[in-house]
Amino acid sequence: MALVDLKAISKQYEAQKILDAVNFAIDERERVAIVGRNGSGKSTLLRIVAGILEADDGERMTQNNLTIETLDQNPILDETISVKKAIENSLTYIMQLKEEYVKLTQKISEGFDDKTNIDRLAQLGSRLDFFNAWDINDRIERVLTQFNLKALENSRIGALSGGEKRRVALGALLLKNPDLLLLDEPTNHLDVYMVRFLEELILESKSAFLIISHDRYFIDRIATRTIEIENGRLRSFNGGYNLYLEQKAIMLESMMKSHETLVKRLRYEQEWLNRGVKARLKRNMGRVERIKQMKEDAKKNPSAIRKVRLELEREQKAFNWEESVNRRKALFEIENLSIGIENKPLIKTLTARILQQDKIAIVGKNGSGKTTLLLTLLGRQDSLNGKIKIGCESIGYFDQNRSSLDDNKNLLETFCPNGGDRINVRGSNIHVYGYMKNWLFPKEFLDKKIGSLSGGEKNRVALALLFSKKYDCLILDEPTNDLDIPTINILEEYLQSYQGALLFVSHDRYFIDKIAAKLWIIKDDQSISEELCNYSDYLEDEALFEEIDKLELASDKEASKTERKRSQSKFSYKEQKLYEILPIEIDELEKEIKRIENDMIDDRYSQIELVELNQKLEGLKTCLETKIETYFELEERKENYVF
Repeated sequence: MALVDLKAISKQYEAQKILDAVNFAIDERERVAIVGRNGSGKSTLLRIVAGILEADDGERMTQNNLTIETLDQNPILDETISVKKAIENSLTYIMQLKEEYVKLTQKISEGFDDKTNIDRLAQLGSRLDFFNAWDINDRIERVLTQFNLKALENSRIGALSGGEKRRVALGALLLKNPDLLLLDEPTNHLDVYMVRFLEELILESKSAFLIISHDRYFIDRIATRTIEIENGRLRSFNGGYNLYLEQKAIMLESMMKSHETLVKRLRYEQEWLNRGVKARLKRNMGRVERIKQMKEDAKKNPSAIRKVRLELEREQKAFNWEESVNRRKALFEIENLSIGIENKPLIKTLTARILQQDKIAIVGKNGSGKTTLLLTLLGRQDSLNGKIKIGCESIGYFDQNRSSLDDNKNLLETFCPNGGDRINVRGSNIHVYGYMKNWLFPKEFLDKKIGSLSGGEKNRVALALLFSKKYDCLILDEPTNDLDIPTINILEEYLQSYQGALLFVSHDRYFIDKIAAKLWIIKDDQSISEELCNYSDYLEDEALFEEIDKLELASDKEASKTERKRSQSKFSYKEQKLYEILPIEIDELEKEIKRIENDMIDDRYSQIELVELNQKLEGLKTCLETKIETYFELEERKENYVF
C-alpha cells in the first residue's frame, strides 16, 4: 500500500476549482516534485496529503502509524530557545529510542536475554537504522555547519532572520527522517552550497519526499517523479525536470496526432449529419451529441497544443554564448572598489567594466555582499574605497522588497497612474490587460489591490512593471524568488531578448546557466573572480577541486606519519624493460591516433569505411589509456623506491 493514497480528491475556493477529482499516491522512498503555476493548487495538494486541509470530495488513505512532517513557508518555532536546542528538541523521540537501545543492550549483556528483550532490541535497531540515528550528534553538527548556523547555535530563535529560522526548521526536519517529508520551496533563502548539501541529505535519506520547488536543477537532481498541476488536473512524469520536459515533448506530439485524427473523424461525422433527415436525427441524438462534443474538443485542442509548445520552446531555448564585445558602450567602470556594511569589509578591490549587452550573474554564499554590491552600484550605499563611473542614462532595479509597488493601489492604477487603461510598453501602446495577460494575469485581477496578492503574484507585477519601461541597464536582486516555473520561463524570455546590460543576483543555477554569459563569483577571501563559463560547470569543478584538496590533505597526513620507503620490491628485469619501452609505444600510439583522426575528416571514405576506422580508433585509445596507466604505476614505484 502507498504511504498516502488520494482518490478522486476535489477542492474549491469560492468559484474557483483548484483540484478536480484528482488521484495521487506516494510510495516509500519516492521523491516527488510538484510543478505548476502559482495558484494552480500545489500548496493545496501538499496540505491535503499532510492531512492539514480537508478535501471537499474524495478519500484520503494512509498507512498505519505513518509519520508525516511538513516544512511551511513560515515555520513556527519556540522563539525563547537556542538554535541547537530547537534542533535537539525536535529529535526527542530518536534520542529516546537510542537511549532505550543502549540500556537494553546492557541488560541483555547482563544475562536478561529472553526473546522479548531480543525482539525489542531488533525492533529498536531497525528504527534507528531508518532514522540514520547512530551518529545523530555528528549529523546535528554537520547540519549546523553546512546551513551556516554554527555561529548562531547558542542564539535565541527570536533573534534570527526569517531565512535563518527556515534553515533551522529544515535542518531539524531532515534529521528527524519521518516516513514522509513535505517541503514547500525548501531552497528559498539557501545559497548554492546549502542547496547542494540539502540535495545530499535528501538523496541519503530513507524518507519519502513531496516537494514544491521552482529550482529546476534541484528537481532534476532529487526527483524520481514530477507531477504537474494544471486546470485542476494532475499529470505524472517519471524522473526529474529534464525527463519531464522530454516526456512533455512526446505528449505534445501525441496531442497533435490525436487532434489530426479527431479532425478527420469530425469531417466524416459532419458529412453524415449534413446528409441526415430529421427522423434519422431524432433516432441518433446520441451520435449528434458525440459530434457536438468532438467539435468542442477540436476547438480546444489547438490552443492546448500551442500552450504546451510555447512552454517547451521557452524552456528549451538555448542562449547563444558567442557575443561580440566590439564597439559596446561601457555603462559602468569600476576601479579598486571596496564595499562593506558599517566599515565591515565584504568585497575588496573590484576593478571591472560592465558593457552594453553584458549579462552578468553575481554569485556567492549568503552574507558575502551580493546585495550590498548592487546597492553600491546604484548609489544607494557608500563604498569603503574606490571609484564607480556610470555611463548609462537609465537603470531599472528589482529588489526583494518590491519597493516599486504600492499595496493600496490596484493593478490598473499601478500601470496607469494618470488614468486610462492603456500603457506604453517600450514604444508600443497596448491595453493593460493585453500586457498583463503575457504575465499570466486573468482580467479580473486588474481591480485587485496589490496588498491582497501573494508574494509570487507581487513579484510578477513588479517584473511586469519593470519590463514595461525602457532601461539601458537592469539590476535584479533574486528575481526568481517566489515565482513559479511558467513565470520564470517568461522572465527568461524577456531577459534573453533584452539588449541592455543585465546584472543580477540569484541562487537559481538553472536560471543563471540560461541567462548569464559571465559570472562574478564572490570568494571566501572577499575577492571577486570573473568567469566566462556555465555556473553549474563551475560548481562541479569547484566540488572536484575540493575533493582533490581533501585527498591531498589525507595523503600529506599519511606521509607525515611514516618515512618514505619502498612501496614494493625493486623492479624485476621484465618491469625495467617495460618501463623503458612504454614511452616509445605511447608516442607511436598517439601519432597513429592523430593520423586516423585526420583521415576521418577526409570525405573520400564511405560510411562503412568510416565505421571501421572509428572502431579501430576506439581500440587504439583504450590501448593507449592502459599503457599510460601502467607507465604511471611504474613511475610512482620508481619515485618511491629508496636505495
